[in-house]
Amino acid sequence: MQASPQLSSRLPHDQAVSQILASAAIGMPMLLAFNLPPSSTFLNQAAALIGWGGWLTLLAACLPGRVWPRDSGLMALQAAFALLLLSALAAPLWAGLPWSIALSSAGLILAAALTAQTACALQHAGLGRAAFHAFCIGMVVAGVASSGIAIVEVFVPQWADGDWIARSSIPGRAVGNMRQPNHLSSLLLWSVIGAVWLGEARMLRRGIATGLALLFIFGVVLSGSRTGALGMLIFAAWGGLDRRLSRRSRALLLLAPLIYAAGWFGVSAWADLGQHAFIGETRFSTKGDISSSRYGIWANTLTLIRMHPWLGVGFGEFNFAWTLTPFPGRPVAFFDHTHNLPLQFAVELGLPLAALVTAALLWALWRALQQALRARGHADPDAAPMQRAAFMIVFMVLLHSLLEYPLWYAYFLLPAAFAFGLCLANPPAPVDADAASRVDVRADTPASVLAPAVREATRPLLVAAMLLMMGGLAAVADYTRVVVIFSPADNAAPLTQRIADGRRSWFFAHHADYAAATTSEHPAQAMRSFLSATHYLLDSRLMVAWATALNEAGDTEHARYVAQRLREFRNDGAASFFAPCAAAAALPFQCLAPQRSFVYEDFR
Repeated sequence: MQASPQLSSRLPHDQAVSQILASAAIGMPMLLAFNLPPSSTFLNQAAALIGWGGWLTLLAACLPGRVWPRDSGLMALQAAFALLLLSALAAPLWAGLPWSIALSSAGLILAAALTAQTACALQHAGLGRAAFHAFCIGMVVAGVASSGIAIVEVFVPQWADGDWIARSSIPGRAVGNMRQPNHLSSLLLWSVIGAVWLGEARMLRRGIATGLALLFIFGVVLSGSRTGALGMLIFAAWGGLDRRLSRRSRALLLLAPLIYAAGWFGVSAWADLGQHAFIGETRFSTKGDISSSRYGIWANTLTLIRMHPWLGVGFGEFNFAWTLTPFPGRPVAFFDHTHNLPLQFAVELGLPLAALVTAALLWALWRALQQALRARGHADPDAAPMQRAAFMIVFMVLLHSLLEYPLWYAYFLLPAAFAFGLCLANPPAPVDADAASRVDVRADTPASVLAPAVREATRPLLVAAMLLMMGGLAAVADYTRVVVIFSPADNAAPLTQRIADGRRSWFFAHHADYAAATTSEHPAQAMRSFLSATHYLLDSRLMVAWATALNEAGDTEHARYVAQRLREFRNDGAASFFAPCAAAAALPFQCLAPQRSFVYEDFR
């Protein structure tokens, strides 16, 4: 049954404010090109936490009292988050993961749990459609801007300045301001879904919605993403199966693969005629490794799972365990994820716990599909049910997660959690008109939306949303402690002092340890730093410093083992380190194999 019109109108009454906050929460992280070292994505992630904290604060303030859905799908999703949270917090105690990394991961997991809970509560209270309207507006805004950026990166790359529009590191391929073509593709797939639903709900003219969807599909073409191409087939399946959609929308979705193909051939023809670069001409070639090293990393991951089936290697420890395990034919990139969500769970958590987490997520997904197929809640007879569009957003990102790791980024994790939460709510219960009038909020000024918070300041969702926003701001302040290490001002303190200050960071101390380990003239003097830095990402520079430090400390066998693992990567950055091995004179430690056998646990 529909919620009371008075109650349902509360969020739409401030819909302009909600749309602005949703556009900021979704768009700003996707569109921010500027970043500060040492992380190329931190400011994007912080923008997501702050923006979502602000929008969720507004949404939670509009909820009528304590709304706490208890659907089995939501409980399963929250159980999965709880298991992951416990795994992250336990990893420093037994796997050696630095607390700074564990706390960062725990914060993201809690943010996702809050977002899903709030979205489900909104749908349960009858406010889900209004919230999803703002959500889709934000997605379309981000999609329009990102499509424009993609066009610049491919057709007029000289306009990309690196601060407002990111320069593509791959000529002829759009990467968006996230600097990752697959991320750009996933955003634009979401934007297509948002445009289709806005057209179906008659919140956009159908012609405008169709035009926007065509623009977003063209952006997917420019990204050269094979995951994006697969998304076109998913759209066609959606259009074929969902008979509640209008003819125009079904035709658009059914024709998506052909529209994509036409765009691909058109850009290819332009590239050939003008001798321009377009990466799409080679992305679907069968020459070379079509998996982009994924087959290799998956094979290595399965080996690690067989070696550690029960407890895994520890949350966040895949890179450490994989790098320090002999794989002579390993992929030569420094992978820090398996590029497959179920494999990531299995290798880091162990098979029993991974099975529980995966089963909980699958049950939640099944419940979301059931809700979408029932077309209940706020389904409009003249429009496609909102929950089906929300389910498609979840399904698309989970598909991407079988080939990449988008959910490790807040700007994908939080929108996915929000859509997931909307899918999992039961239909709103009937609302007594008198009760609705008592909680109605007049919005003569934007600040009036916070009136319910004044009356019920102890609401857990509202308080948690405010804490999320403040936590994002605090993380930015905390990040400045390590920025000065890698990008010092003219009057900055000496490097040793900046590193000491950076080590006091809550979330980024491992970056300070990396700097200490890789800048010391005698790495053995910074041996303590390797206990933390090596668990973030083992790259060639850090491995050279680590091997040198171990040798200087008299632990030559361990030093040789680290050097042998580095040699397997065949990395140009280590060429000078191994150059003495070509000499006929006495060989240094890095040129000789260790005389003892080790496992990665010996280096924790």
